[in-house]
Amino acid sequence: MQKKTLVLGASVKEERYANKAVKKLRANNIDVVAIGLRKGVIGEVVIETEKLPFKDIHTITLYLGPQHQEVYFDYILSLQPKRVLFNPGTENTVLIDLLEANNIESEIACTLVLLATRQY
Repeated sequence: MQKKTLVLGASVKEERYANKAVKKLRANNIDVVAIGLRKGVIGEVVIETEKLPFKDIHTITLYLGPQHQEVYFDYILSLQPKRVLFNPGTENTVLIDLLEANNIESEIACTLVLLATRQY
């Protein structure tokens, strides 16, 4: 099953884990869309700055600290993903509780590790 993924907090800066995640997801033939603070491109993936109504999102992988997540709560719920991955440093019990209340799976895990160990 194809797990179309939204990388929330994407960056064109190559040293950023969000950038590495976009590249690794694409290398694993996973359809990727991305939202970041600044427009840009990672490979063929365009980084959007608006909360676009993407369709068929399976996974949202977070690369935003908890202090920057609240403005995305309603947006995340509106996309109705199957799961949200909280990468290291993004853990947020308020959002986890909100996801649980809306029957959306949450997982505290590193996207890069999940991909490397074929658990994605």
